[in-house]
Amino acid sequence: MSPFEHGEVYVLDDGGEVDLDLGNYERFLDIKLTSDNNITTGKIYQSVIDKERRGDYLGKTVQVVPHITDAIQEWIERVAMIPVDGKAGPADVCVIELGGTIGDIESMPFIEALGQFSYRVGTGNFCLIHVSLVPVLNVVGEQKTKPTQHSVRGLRGLGLTPHILACRSTMALDQNVKVKLSQFCHVTEENIITLYDVPNIWHIPLLLRDQKAHEAILKVLNLMGKAGQPALEEWTSRAAICDKLHEPVHIAMVGKYTGLSDSYLSVLKALVHASVFNRKKLFVDWVPASDLEDATAKENPDAYKAAWKLLKGADGILVPGGFGDRGVQGKILAAKYARENRIPFLGICLGMQIAVIEFARSVIGLQDANSTEFDPNTRNPCVIFMPEGSKTHMGGTMRLGSRRTYFQVMNSKSAKLYGSKSVIDERHRHRYEVNPDMVACLEKAGLSFAGKDETGRRMEIIELPNHPYFIGVQFHPEFKSRPGKPSPLFLGLIAAACGELDAVFLGNGIQRNIPNGVGNHTAKIKAYQNGIATKATNALPDGVYSNGNGVYL
Repeated sequence: MSPFEHGEVYVLDDGGEVDLDLGNYERFLDIKLTSDNNITTGKIYQSVIDKERRGDYLGKTVQVVPHITDAIQEWIERVAMIPVDGKAGPADVCVIELGGTIGDIESMPFIEALGQFSYRVGTGNFCLIHVSLVPVLNVVGEQKTKPTQHSVRGLRGLGLTPHILACRSTMALDQNVKVKLSQFCHVTEENIITLYDVPNIWHIPLLLRDQKAHEAILKVLNLMGKAGQPALEEWTSRAAICDKLHEPVHIAMVGKYTGLSDSYLSVLKALVHASVFNRKKLFVDWVPASDLEDATAKENPDAYKAAWKLLKGADGILVPGGFGDRGVQGKILAAKYARENRIPFLGICLGMQIAVIEFARSVIGLQDANSTEFDPNTRNPCVIFMPEGSKTHMGGTMRLGSRRTYFQVMNSKSAKLYGSKSVIDERHRHRYEVNPDMVACLEKAGLSFAGKDETGRRMEIIELPNHPYFIGVQFHPEFKSRPGKPSPLFLGLIAAACGELDAVFLGNGIQRNIPNGVGNHTAKIKAYQNGIATKATNALPDGVYSNGNGVYL
């Protein structure tokens, strides 16, 4: 999936490549989802085709209704029984996010399936929350309700009637606007929630609580007497801390997709988690990798100067993952600058690989050192294609999901940040790896391979022992970072950029934990983005799903 089109590709523990919104669920709820929590049109049609080929339909004509719609409902009921919060048994409430816009042809089978679903399970087991935009005309400041009126009318025409309206706007809705929406949309005023702009995203759970959104859901699902009050003390504290941060830390993000920040959403969130933990105000300086290259100095001198000014002014440098050769030389130059000038550096996936290439070129003197991804004929391949990968099929052939890393050097910075554990599990997404045949040469020159896989031939973590903070990892630590439990390596980067890394080591990594999650320990109501909440019965299990096409279930 192109980052420019979809934003980042989020990776789950089981190797599922999914839309970035599933990352939002994992971060806010501190849960672990599976690839089956992500429903796509392709998965549904493939499952129906497979059934037809096996003869399950006994030669009947296969149609969207009932076969596709039944398959959607069956998928929801099957997957929702699987716990995602680490507790035994299904949760009390299943959250389904149906994304996109009302009227989109892609989501029609899903809307029809959920219409059938709501009718089948009956009143009290199904709560529909419709998220809609209430634009504000800047000239006069008037809040316009027409878009919401029309979308609700369209939704009702498709067989779904919303119980709650979640109205997105720049400011809180006026009372007269709520009255108007209630009249035209047939939703009670107390069930009209306004989602207005807030200083930081961690205020959102508090905003929903203050408007009693949880009570509105509980009433529809007949759960009012069974659920306690939301336990949001930690969210309140975290949001307040974030608002009061003033001491800055500047991190240069050197990438090729800097034109769309969602391409690095999990990386950004991990930086925020770590900076708030360190009580610092984060500033991300976006540096297009290609602007650091000599070619740009000739073609666009202003962009070249601006890129280098940002890089040299940063407290730390981060090179995230990516694919393709565009901007690679710029990333290599960024790694070289960080190494030679002792600037804290974190390289992720491709960021680690280019750090190895730069070291081989600059320190060992192998001027043609490269990755076979960029130069298949290089005489000194520092990075090579993984033997189990496929060169003919792109989709789903990478090394994906949670893999184990074994620390080789227990007094390394990375091992200390992880609390001196001997083994860690992190998520991967790559086709290329450091050439094991060159490891001895690189180690002799001073590059430490602090972490390896179980075979000892796949390099997972590199470090420069004599550098304040120079770490590269083959995995993606950003995917497991949480607001109350920042990724150790991001925590280390921010701390090193502020000159406080030793204090973190004295605290033994991230043992100072800020509890995380939107809590309610009786009936587990899970936060939604754009969705439908259903009461869990035997027919209505738990889960968070997505169809990858903007339709989240």
